[in-house]
Amino acid sequence: MKPAYLFACALSCCLVAAPPVGKESSWAALSFAQPSFAATPKFNPTEQTRIQVYEKASPAVVTIDTGNGSGSGSIIQEQGLVLTNHHVVSGARQGVVLVITADGQRHRGQVLALDRRNDLALVQIIADRRFPTIPLATSREIRVGQEVYAIGSPFGLAGTFTTGILSRIAPNGDLQTDAAINQGNSGGPLLNSQGHLIGVNKAILSTGGGNIGIGFATSAEAAQGFINQHRDRIAQARNAALELARQPQRQPQARPPAPSRDSRHSLGIAITSDLVIQQVQQGSLAARLGLRPGDRIVAINRRRVYDIRDLLSFLNSRPGGAEITFARDRRLATVQIRF
Repeated sequence: MKPAYLFACALSCCLVAAPPVGKESSWAALSFAQPSFAATPKFNPTEQTRIQVYEKASPAVVTIDTGNGSGSGSIIQEQGLVLTNHHVVSGARQGVVLVITADGQRHRGQVLALDRRNDLALVQIIADRRFPTIPLATSREIRVGQEVYAIGSPFGLAGTFTTGILSRIAPNGDLQTDAAINQGNSGGPLLNSQGHLIGVNKAILSTGGGNIGIGFATSAEAAQGFINQHRDRIAQARNAALELARQPQRQPQARPPAPSRDSRHSLGIAITSDLVIQQVQQGSLAARLGLRPGDRIVAINRRRVYDIRDLLSFLNSRPGGAEITFARDRRLATVQIRF
């Protein structure tokens, strides 16, 4: 999986005949051309819009980990207020979640408010800093047929960007799109070409568990009403978050999987609760397979795994072998292991 790099360098010269002077022989003059450099890449208007939307909005898209699962969210206020789905955070113990920002920083988050009917939730990041934000669109900015863009963490691949159109607006205001939405996209933003949030991605219609081009999002109008209902709570939580942020924080610790009954079924890795590898023991099975810190295990035998308990359960079953899929640099790779 090592990236390949291509280096090219060219120096050109040309032989130019000097014009004859009288009856004298013509002389050859050697002229060196200026070295040429690659021109700035040019993108067509559609590509340029997509690039601008992604670069503007992606810094404000976060991954939310409850310990029982994960999803996405959008920072909508610079003090760290996150808009996401009810079902993304409903499994959080005492309403506490881990929020991972686009730059890889990890923060505690506290669930502030829930709206089961519209599948919405608000989370306050516990941090004393300012965050990039995504503005909410108005109803006038939402039209069937417009280009839309989704950003999220499908299968743990943070920052994944997909495109489509707004296919339908349901009678209850929900938005329908053909932009690819998969597990982990829930809670992430559905954006217009201005980079404004027009919806909160929440579900797909599927016949077999995968995306078939029918996804749904709660509209920005419903989200704005939900936020307005909880303005006082948001203000109180913001002040409390600043106080908590100045207290010593207990960061999630990487831990090795508990040893199985058979030591052969050990990968030799230190791993976080959301399956991100932190350390690889020298000479271990993981080292021989080429796994390295920063890799995230996303599936075993083509079945999605969500947290360390899934991994432990598999290892403790004493398998003879397995196919492990992991994410690295937003790409997926699969390795075969034999215990």
